Amino acid sequence: MPIAKSDFEYRDLYSGLIRLHILHHAVEGPVFGLEMAAELGRHGYRISLGTLYPLLHGMEKKGYLRSAEVRAGQVSRKVYRATPLGKKALKAMKVKVSELFGEMNEAR
Repeated sequence: MPIAKSDFEYRDLYSGLIRLHILHHAVEGPVFGLEMAAELGRHGYRISLGTLYPLLHGMEKKGYLRSAEVRAGQVSRKVYRATPLGKKALKAMKVKVSELFGEMNEAR
């Protein structure tokens, strides 16, 4: 499901949703850039690796994620996992998102 041209107006709002999506998956288990780009794509977010990697690095700098180099044979890949702070933040955001979702559905 590609994002409509008009959706690019809302990039700043999407970036928060993308961060929550990344955090959700990083709590479930280790994630890496290409995998997250594909996962986000399945949900209609078109994000370049040039945008995604700075997002991941920013989340790591803020303490939500921790990265590690993992080798699989000849290939080395940077994987990200949620930190205790990231897990705590996601738990808090689930409450806020649920509350907002409820309000948005009441308005119908």
